[in-house]
Amino acid sequence: MAQTDEFGEELADFVRRVAELKTARSVPADDLPTVLDAAIFELDHVADQLWPRYERLTARPPGGASSTAQEHQLLKAVFHMLPLPVALLDRETVVRRLNQAASTFTGVRAGYATGRPLTGFLAHADRSAFRGQVAAVARGEGDRSLTVHLQQRPSVPVRATLTALRPSGEPRATVLVVLQPAGHRLPAVENSARPLPDLAETTRHAALMDLLDAMTTALLTAPAAEALDRAARVLHGRFADWVVADTASPALTRTTVLAPSGKEPGLLSDQDPATCPLVMAAARGGSTALQIRPPDPDAFGHDTTGAPVLVRADVTSLLSVPLTAPDGTVRGVLTLFRSGARLAFSMAEARAMDTMSRHVALAMDARG
Repeated sequence: MAQTDEFGEELADFVRRVAELKTARSVPADDLPTVLDAAIFELDHVADQLWPRYERLTARPPGGASSTAQEHQLLKAVFHMLPLPVALLDRETVVRRLNQAASTFTGVRAGYATGRPLTGFLAHADRSAFRGQVAAVARGEGDRSLTVHLQQRPSVPVRATLTALRPSGEPRATVLVVLQPAGHRLPAVENSARPLPDLAETTRHAALMDLLDAMTTALLTAPAAEALDRAARVLHGRFADWVVADTASPALTRTTVLAPSGKEPGLLSDQDPATCPLVMAAARGGSTALQIRPPDPDAFGHDTTGAPVLVRADVTSLLSVPLTAPDGTVRGVLTLFRSGARLAFSMAEARAMDTMSRHVALAMDARG
């Protein structure tokens, strides 16, 4: 590369000197021999110096940057096609790359995972240990292995094997992570490269339209005083595992808590909404908050024992929506949790919930 750059600079200088010689056509006849000598010198320079160097450069076998680029492409292809779930992390556990097998194994698309900490996809109890082991491997303290649990499948122990890599041209080591079920065979991933069928997206869209229709019907037939409770019951089960409704009149008051089957609503009904940072942010006029695998376990406050609510409720995604009236007043806050292996809230669902929240606020004001 350096030789090519140097040749280019010399060629550019030659072109400039030739341009100067062209302007010498108008010199007096007595000075023309001097100009002719200069032109001959430049031609000799081309024949003796520039042309041989050009031949050497063009005769070089494919290598240098081109061969390196081809090698990098090959390594990327090998990485993505490995049958083992593999991820490449930095020392802060941020995902640099996730191969197809790892995407299938974790249930997280590679495009979504890249740039996010891998700890966000693990159970809360495993995050600090995993973060510490990744940092130790990145510091050069040797390979490590530990057992962790994915948030979407907390009952299945996963063995994470960590080793340090030093990519060429990078000042710091990265960490290669191999994931596999502890004590079990790895699930087959031969078909993981197939794109998700359009039918799944169509089905989710149809379910969302059904939800909007059910919400509209409920709000049109509900008295203003019951609008928020009716809305919560439409959302419960079919759209969210937990539904929490807080009204602002003007102080925040928890009015409705709907829990999944087998769960005690007291986990949230006994809580003061003023101690929930997400609820307070929405009540102050914030926009809809969508979080996938909430990074802060304290974002929804704590239960009566002091444990983070998001951990106790096994929350894997949440929506917190202010109920804003046309005059800008926040009438209340609706918070929705999904837990376990259920699909996370999507951007489309968050937009639909934002629309429904305005309708709920209107219904709370109607005839009231």
